[in-house]
Amino acid sequence: MSKQTIGRYLVKRLEGVGVRHVFGIPGDYVLGFYDRLVESNMEVVGTCTEIGAGYAADGYARVNGVGCVCVTYCVGGLNVLNAVAGAYAEKSPLIVISGAPGVGERGRSPLLHHQVRDFQTQKQIYEKVTVATAAIENAKDAPEQIDDAIRACLKHKRPVYIELPRDMVDEICEGPDKFEMGVEKSDAGALKEAVDETAEMLRKAKRPVILGGVEIHRFGLQEALLKLVEKTGYPFAATFLGKSILSEKHAQSLGVYEGAMGREATRRVVEGSDSLLILGAFLTDINLGGFTAKLDVRKSILAGSEKISIGHHHYEDVVLGDFIDKLTKANLGKRRKAVMPAKKEVKPYKARGGRAITIKRFWKRMDEFIGDDTVVIADVGDSLFGAADLTVYKRTEFISPAYYTSMGFAVPGALGAQLGNEKMRPVVFVGDGAFQMTGHELSTIVRCGLNPIVFVLNNKGYTTERFIHEGPYNEIQNWAYHLWPQLVGDGSGMEVRTEGELEEALERAKATARCFTIVNVHLDKMDGSAALERLGKRLGQRV
Repeated sequence: MSKQTIGRYLVKRLEGVGVRHVFGIPGDYVLGFYDRLVESNMEVVGTCTEIGAGYAADGYARVNGVGCVCVTYCVGGLNVLNAVAGAYAEKSPLIVISGAPGVGERGRSPLLHHQVRDFQTQKQIYEKVTVATAAIENAKDAPEQIDDAIRACLKHKRPVYIELPRDMVDEICEGPDKFEMGVEKSDAGALKEAVDETAEMLRKAKRPVILGGVEIHRFGLQEALLKLVEKTGYPFAATFLGKSILSEKHAQSLGVYEGAMGREATRRVVEGSDSLLILGAFLTDINLGGFTAKLDVRKSILAGSEKISIGHHHYEDVVLGDFIDKLTKANLGKRRKAVMPAKKEVKPYKARGGRAITIKRFWKRMDEFIGDDTVVIADVGDSLFGAADLTVYKRTEFISPAYYTSMGFAVPGALGAQLGNEKMRPVVFVGDGAFQMTGHELSTIVRCGLNPIVFVLNNKGYTTERFIHEGPYNEIQNWAYHLWPQLVGDGSGMEVRTEGELEEALERAKATARCFTIVNVHLDKMDGSAALERLGKRLGQRV
């Protein structure tokens, strides 16, 4: 077997699983490995901050199927931690590589810079937000440690952590064999019983409905779900996190279900189901509209990647893809004709010249603006709640931290998402508060030659918090967001206060394809969507 250095072994494994870009910031403990990255076929994308690198790698992973962030020890690794936690919470396959003090430097516990407590501290912290951790401390075990970590990342669709001491990068190890993922198999008995019980429940149902979640996307099960939907004829909805798993133009689509926060017609159909088939969904407070959802567990089949629950029966060791495939082939009775709620006639948007733009009118116009080759990236708050009602087409992606809800995801997320699929132009919706956290990654976007369209919903503060619990702490300094192109040396910026100015901005944005566009949308501080008002009232009772 050929020999290889540990650094080059790790590079080959990253390339082999489809990583084409690595995000991060260098530091002395990781510079040697950065040289190996520069020599590789991958592109190193240096960001403004480590948290920006983490969000970018997460956005990349959601589009590409796996992402990678590479940082230095502790000051870098702990800076990126929040992004990794979000990726864990929302099942995004992210490989975290951190440099570390050399193994040979650690004798007699020297106080080396960047150290917090001891040499195990960072790894122990990462054990809480990853599905696997590996600290490379000898050449013999390094190949197996690296392979096991990457395999866990791809299997569970969650982050893993690889710590590479600087004196291990050029140590010689065994060369890479063919990377084998192994085929995850269902327990045949458990699979059969779960499918049989589900099929019987669905055959008896008068109002069956399918509710799909984010795992459909993470595990590449969109086509399998579509076959089931079209075989059964059942109406289907998606959760917040699962938005865009199937086209919302489909005749059986109910759009997004979000309890009382969402469209009333969708809520009635989903909650009125006497057999609700929930596939790959997280039943979180945001997905359930601040727990305004009324789902009867006795009438539900909850099938995820970790277990299947039917009423109060639980089945483990059943692969979600196997379950959907077998269920599609099972006897579910005659195909149903989906009973869909009557669709209200929607009048085309017509700009009203000098009238002040409102959030309601803004989202109505955006629903006509986004196209089939758009990836919508929504930050949290009203950027998310309003975007939930946008009509997502077949190839349109929708990306948002809709469960972990960490502000500041969207701009660096757009960087990663567009590098993950450069055929799709990001349309970014971000509040002014969230933009102030990570908007400087527009600098990285310029350096990479990307062209997202960024709408800053500028209401001079944290409007989501205002609706939950008002106070002076919700106010922030107003920035001239449209002038960012002057700061970073490229791009197009515009201010919007009226519906007429929004039309002009959209025309310029479409015509400006070579660089990013940023649109500063001025809104009243208490102008929130109906969904935000409902959520704020609900959460405000808990404050």
